[in-house]
Amino acid sequence: MAKITKSEIRAAKESKTELFIRLGIPRIEKVLKSLRILGNCSNRNNYEYTPEQIDKMSIKLLDSLDKTIQKFHQTKKEQESFEF
Repeated sequence: MAKITKSEIRAAKESKTELFIRLGIPRIEKVLKSLRILGNCSNRNNYEYTPEQIDKMSIKLLDSLDKTIQKFHQTKKEQESFEF
């Protein structure tokens, strides 16, 4: 007889909404912590950077955030579409 794991038991009891909340909260907290740590690099007593470097970093971060948010707003059909 196959042994049932704890994660299988939890998955059987947990709704998709509960799963989203359980996984989403720590992931958001991890991103926010990383951003706070990145903010430490803004200390001009310890680091030197140009406005161009900050602009490149900002563009990359905002682009990544926008793409992630778009994933939450797209339907499955939109995600799988193809056009030339």
